[in-house]
Amino acid sequence: MPRVVAVFTGGTISMTADATAGGNIPTLSGAAILEHTPGLDAIATVTVVDLGRTPASHFRFGQLFEIAAAIERSAGEPGVDGVVLVQGTDTLDETAFFFDLVLSTEKPVVVTGAMRSASEPGYDGPANLRDAVACAASPALREQGVVVVLGGTIHAADDVAKTHASSLTTFRSPDFGPLGVVERGHVSVARHRAARRRVRTSRAADRVQIVTATVAMDGSMVDALHASGLDGLVVEATGAGNTDPGLLEACRRLVEAGIPVVLVSRTGAGRVDTGYAFPGGGATWAASGVILAGHLTGPKARVALALGLGAGLDRAGLAQLLADPWDVVPASGVAGPLTEESRP
Repeated sequence: MPRVVAVFTGGTISMTADATAGGNIPTLSGAAILEHTPGLDAIATVTVVDLGRTPASHFRFGQLFEIAAAIERSAGEPGVDGVVLVQGTDTLDETAFFFDLVLSTEKPVVVTGAMRSASEPGYDGPANLRDAVACAASPALREQGVVVVLGGTIHAADDVAKTHASSLTTFRSPDFGPLGVVERGHVSVARHRAARRRVRTSRAADRVQIVTATVAMDGSMVDALHASGLDGLVVEATGAGNTDPGLLEACRRLVEAGIPVVLVSRTGAGRVDTGYAFPGGGATWAASGVILAGHLTGPKARVALALGLGAGLDRAGLAQLLADPWDVVPASGVAGPLTEESRP
């Protein structure tokens, strides 16, 4: 029988309705959630690690490093086949990518949660947890990095996005589609991931911000952020990487001051490129020393930039980390830069 460790951190899957509070609040422990999930014993022997009940919108980088350490410890236990992380869905696509970047285990790590609380009809937590345990126990997901499993679908951490506020099928992979599905406990993997980004660090830069380009937006917001102190900036541009020229000029001043700026598309899918050379077009951003982040979304680019800065990477290292991993595969076979901490 496979052995899986389930690390519980809270989220909607742990919540029940409270009339006094006027809504759902976290009440269920990891053990209590397991009691709501029949049929697990037919899939794997599940051990619980309970790290509390934190809404996903409350996570800070320090907490994510602590959770990553718990996952790494659990994966390293003799006889453990994989690890499930149970958390809230609000920031699940960001945190899964965080863990994908920093974890070193090659065993399956599966992130799951729920869209409905235990008090609501159609509580999806138990089904998602069963599916996640099946994936964590599956040899087919070894060496695939962190994956997200909800609604019977398996997604790569670097592609998955939460696309709807409340739908049970909110988690999708807009660029490349899911890796596979889980049907009645059977894991079917249709494709494997390309090379994976990875960076080894125990800290993240705190002052990495995101701005979204919109109609009639100049560079005043960026100038204000610059004045207040910045470690790095992610710009979500329109289309394939285009903005008002005033926004570009403000970001050029950041680059000249040694502050890394990363360009992504605000659309949520597709990659930024240099196809347009008018002032503020993607080509002019690239010529200004801004890093183009391939298919990453703004929130994921922010996570990668914060971790890369925490690892002490220079501009070339940051550019390598943020690039699409299939474009940059070093001799080590691991996409992304090797820091001194991670160098063999």
